[in-house]
Amino acid sequence: MAHAPGDEPIVVGLDPDPGRRAALGWAADEADRRRLPLLLVLAQNLPTPGYRPTGGRPSWEEWNESLHTTGDRMLKEAVAFVESRHPRVRVSGLLAEGHPAWVLREQALNATVVVVGSWRLSALQEVFTSAAVALPLIAHAPCPVVVVPEPEHVPAREQHFVVGVDGSRHSAAAVDFAFDEAAVHGSALRALYVWQPPRLGNPDEGAAVQECRRLLSETVAGRTADHPEVELRQEVVPGHPVQVLTEASEHALGLVVGTRGHGGFTGLLLGSVSQGVTQHARCPVIAVPSA
Repeated sequence: MAHAPGDEPIVVGLDPDPGRRAALGWAADEADRRRLPLLLVLAQNLPTPGYRPTGGRPSWEEWNESLHTTGDRMLKEAVAFVESRHPRVRVSGLLAEGHPAWVLREQALNATVVVVGSWRLSALQEVFTSAAVALPLIAHAPCPVVVVPEPEHVPAREQHFVVGVDGSRHSAAAVDFAFDEAAVHGSALRALYVWQPPRLGNPDEGAAVQECRRLLSETVAGRTADHPEVELRQEVVPGHPVQVLTEASEHALGLVVGTRGHGGFTGLLLGSVSQGVTQHARCPVIAVPSA
């Protein structure tokens, strides 16, 4: 479906479990705030070899009919959920065959953001479930990807977003999106530079921290002029990025990070730091690719 420039939809990947609606709710709320259309995508994989829906010989026609009937019902229920929550949102549904990560990546080519859900499981289970969709999507999607945890996150009364900064152009893109998101939500923005002190200590720690503050200040420079309504708080925090960002997400509306980085965020969203943030953050994680 073609969309006019600036009217690209918010795309949300539906969970087959109707009890998991956090990602759908977040996407519907965002579409309403931004006055954008909402596209619900239900991706269904092909059956495994030997699938026998009736206990007799394999019947691909019967399987496809059952698949489409169930999928259409799920989409209609999800559309009804959105319409009851935000009647003015333009909502449509898409039933697709294929792995959810691949299907959503294709839809991301013409999307404002793509939203998926995540739920807390063991490390082994995460590899084969929500992380198997979120991490590949984050690595390859050309637009921001939002990972919304289940159950639905309840932020603190003092609403704010958190953005991770490392001084790179990738984190600069994340800062741009974070300012825009904070403005849309009418919230404050907390910009964090996570500094990892050397294990053996640093004889000139003060200078190192001062350099971090300089990089942080340069990265956010100019954004306050474009968004004077957003209250900005800048902080340099020592520690490991996963731990610091996870703790900062505890009471935040969302955690915004770039898809590449250096310094304190080496390999952010493609290595251990990215998996830790995506799987353990208490609030929605918004991964923003560089322009």
